[in-house]
Amino acid sequence: MSSPQNLLTIIDSGSAKTCVLVGETVEGTLRYRGHGTVESRGTRKGAIVDLEKASAAIHKAVEDAERVAGATIDHAAVTVGGPLMRGLTSRGGVNLGNRPREITRDDVRQASDRARSVVFPADREMMHILPQEYIVDEQSSIRDPLGMVGTKLEVGVHIVTAAKASTQNIVTATNRAGVEVDDTIFEALAAAECTLRSDERELGVCLMDMGAGSSDLIVFFEGAVAHTGVVPIGGDHFTNDVAVGLRTPLLDAEKIKRTFGNAVVTNVPESNEIEVPSVGDKPSRLMPQRLLSEILEPRARELFEMVRDNLRQGGVLDALGAGMVITGGASRLPGLTYIAESVMRRPARLAHPSAIAKLPPALSAPEYATIVGALVYAHRSRMARAVPMQNSFRAKIKSLFQSA
Repeated sequence: MSSPQNLLTIIDSGSAKTCVLVGETVEGTLRYRGHGTVESRGTRKGAIVDLEKASAAIHKAVEDAERVAGATIDHAAVTVGGPLMRGLTSRGGVNLGNRPREITRDDVRQASDRARSVVFPADREMMHILPQEYIVDEQSSIRDPLGMVGTKLEVGVHIVTAAKASTQNIVTATNRAGVEVDDTIFEALAAAECTLRSDERELGVCLMDMGAGSSDLIVFFEGAVAHTGVVPIGGDHFTNDVAVGLRTPLLDAEKIKRTFGNAVVTNVPESNEIEVPSVGDKPSRLMPQRLLSEILEPRARELFEMVRDNLRQGGVLDALGAGMVITGGASRLPGLTYIAESVMRRPARLAHPSAIAKLPPALSAPEYATIVGALVYAHRSRMARAVPMQNSFRAKIKSLFQSA
């Protein structure tokens, strides 16, 4: 098997599953080539806790993807998320002189360098530096300052940071699986690539990527990233609540949640009953299905109350003109969007990843939004680097941040 230059590979090591997705570019168009998915081992709450087990899971998923794609995988980008992610906004600027003059590329680079000159604790590192807007002589919301005239240029950026140890563990586990890591991508940023619409990004929207161990947040306003955050509640917390509340094993609790769960108690008829396996050798019991929802609804409300508080603290709660978009493996719980609308007082919708050419229908489910979006993100980054800078504004801007 060969590894042609037009292949792109993404590795997503989540708490529930480890997935490898291979795409290829044909005449500039991205299309599916192959994938492999296995149950995750050695990971918990989005972080690796056992390198050997995590590496073995990645290796198995890579082998499966290689077999489907008919190509060797030796390089990949990996997704990173979880409670140890942080985001902040920074601004930097340069004086152009006492008299107005034309803004050059060097001016933009200097302003960008100052905006990203933020001192972080020794245990943190920058993952993404995302341009928000340019300000020329207090005129804001400028997207392309090159060629404009002014006396002062400022740039606002949003910086996504990660814990060095957590990121390095993912890289190490991937390397041990025989794959070299080319890039790391924040999971919510990736999911946004294949779920959000352009009008939502302009009006203001919060994407919530619900994983097993946590929920990653990213807010767009006027087309740019305005906020990122993480809420430490995911699908596993709902499952644990069911296991404790119904006194049933975790595996059975997960099946019951997926089959009969609903986040809104009043959506479940009072007469409905479900069979609940007992712990140990005790026989199964019949229990009201509403009892299951009485366990799930409080957790769902707690989740969105924490999301609301996170966005309020970030100063972006009132910027959600388009509301919320929910995706990820844990987002498929019926009634979840209703609870989101009730708590957030904003419209909400469940998002499936937009299909790329030849993508199997199974990968169009919400739980694959992160890895499909990461593939789209990697493809767009590659295409931007390939376009001559003088002919593409987006390439110009992105090139300023490639070294970060």
